[in-house]
Amino acid sequence: MTSKVFVGNLSWNTNEESLRSHFSQYGDVTDAVVLTDRETGRSRGFGFVTFSSSEEAEKAVQEMNEQELDGRQIRVNLANERSDRGDRNDGNRDGSRGRGGFNGGARGGRGGSYGGGRGGYNNNRDNNRDRDY
Repeated sequence: MTSKVFVGNLSWNTNEESLRSHFSQYGDVTDAVVLTDRETGRSRGFGFVTFSSSEEAEKAVQEMNEQELDGRQIRVNLANERSDRGDRNDGNRDGSRGRGGFNGGARGGRGGSYGGGRGGYNNNRDNNRDRDY
């Protein structure tokens, strides 16, 4: 069973080859990825290394966490399994039932982002003002 390791605080100069090279001393690296920005192509400062066994991944975490790689002290942890991306924000990407922005923020509304959702700027001060009777 493969096991994935998160590597954070990477140098902008670290690429997939140097990441693979550094971590291969701890076991069989099946994949090494440095995530990049879609627009600029520049490193986002973190990546993942996949080992062929969980024992190798755990050894890499123990040995490489807080060590220097390409001039930066890196963070290394076992990667969390990624759930379906739709689960973020309780499934509501627009914030329609979350804290929201201007109309759903600290002044009383219960959701919505700028101008949307339920609630309103003065919702708690005068609940009867906007009601139609």
